Amino acid sequence: MNLLLIIDFQNENINEVTSKSVKELNKLINSNKYEDILFTRFVNSKDNPVYNIAKWHGCMDEESIKIPVDTGKYKVLDKGTYTAYNDELLSYIKEHNINNIYIAGFDVDCCVFVTAMNLFENNYNTYILKDYVYSCVSEDLKLEVLDILGRCIGEDHII
Repeated sequence: MNLLLIIDFQNENINEVTSKSVKELNKLINSNKYEDILFTRFVNSKDNPVYNIAKWHGCMDEESIKIPVDTGKYKVLDKGTYTAYNDELLSYIKEHNINNIYIAGFDVDCCVFVTAMNLFENNYNTYILKDYVYSCVSEDLKLEVLDILGRCIGEDHII
């Protein structure tokens, strides 16, 4: 089974650089190309290293963590780390007989990157949907990170 894993598609990550993402990801979600869709949502807290060490204080309230599309029929996994690779995701993959994981979402230079690397290093067949991953910083940074990911997980896994 093919899983579309949409990482951290939430209001905090929508800005002038990523504003097109809402329309694009909504279209992808409604494309019926994937048998299963799973969302992750980053929820920051004052005891989180992202808050304390990285000094990033976003995703601290309901409005900023809200996903800007209807997720009613899909599961949403909350996480407090950059990676979505955790016991809850692994259980979901096993229970739903997932063979291929297609990643979309935010930020390609952070949570998408770390999750893709974790999945790859643990032998999961992982693909990055290059037209559906975003960097809140710039399109140039996105392209640089996609090049690095291609080198790390294989050029043929950046589609």
